[in-house]
Amino acid sequence: MPHPTSHAKSTVTRDDVARLAGVSSAVVSYVVNGGPRAVSPGTEAKVRQAIKALGYRPNAAARALALGSSEMIAMIVSDAINPFYASLARAVENAAAERGYTLLLADSQDSLRTERRLIKKFAARRVDGVFLCSLLLEPDLMDLEQVDIPVVLLNHATDLATAGSPAVMKHGVGDPVPNSVGVAFQDGARMAVEHLIGHGHERIGLVMGGNADSELDAREVGWHQGIQDAGLTEGPIIRVPFTREGGYRAGQELLARAERPTAVFVSSDQQSAGLLCALHEAGLRLPEDLAVFSFDGAPESEFTWPRLSTVAQPITNLAQAALDALLTPEPGQETQTNIFPTELVLRTSCGCH
Repeated sequence: MPHPTSHAKSTVTRDDVARLAGVSSAVVSYVVNGGPRAVSPGTEAKVRQAIKALGYRPNAAARALALGSSEMIAMIVSDAINPFYASLARAVENAAAERGYTLLLADSQDSLRTERRLIKKFAARRVDGVFLCSLLLEPDLMDLEQVDIPVVLLNHATDLATAGSPAVMKHGVGDPVPNSVGVAFQDGARMAVEHLIGHGHERIGLVMGGNADSELDAREVGWHQGIQDAGLTEGPIIRVPFTREGGYRAGQELLARAERPTAVFVSSDQQSAGLLCALHEAGLRLPEDLAVFSFDGAPESEFTWPRLSTVAQPITNLAQAALDALLTPEPGQETQTNIFPTELVLRTSCGCH
């Protein structure tokens, strides 16, 4: 195929590619977009050769205008290097790809100011929807609402149901609560505490992360509930960030206490990794000197030493439910909250083998 010289890359159109390849413009569209109709390997090769020769670049803005969709969904997480959020983002990306959407991932880096800036940017880009793992229980979504971009609060730490089958809580028309997907945080924490009590522990501490609006986290409520239901006295509460560094600092604080609890419930696996490091440095035996039960079920929980017992979130189910809530909302319902039960994964750190 001769190399054309009469086309400037900035003015090349799909019709130009079609003429050079000897096919229809529709066939060029099928090759560029991967469908909806199949194209023979020989024809596809001719089209791709013409695209390369002309330097054709599809106009994403024009395509979005024609489809009425950008085919892009945004996701904002508070800490992209947190293994739990990394796993959740991958699950959401896979679920989105199955429906023909590309995921744009952004990290607020635990900054409320950055979270708000990212919301504004995605609103301006007119993405098809936003998944928000917010630092707030009730984030400001006005920028998205003003341009009619749907939003789902993902990993939303609000318990509205008890563990069992997934619960769907309905809200009335005009209710400002956005769609949300999460797990039964309170029930999961309570079950972890009850399990530790079953190992004979009577003084159980808490390592707890915080949110930007200082609301009481459901995991802390579940910890309280499990201890109170057993008629025990609560152990110490240590408040640190949801990071490995925070967990390490919590471990140092536990070690400095004159009366150390015999077990501790930790609000995230990432914190637990730091906690274990501090305890190992001090020469503690785990779980003999201190039993640990964590929350999240992130992949790294299986590869700590000892392996972490953890309250696991059903990541794949969360991702699928989030896509359903965003792209195929239930007719006649303004908002809904999907809450999934958690599962106790029992390993060495709590005393199980």
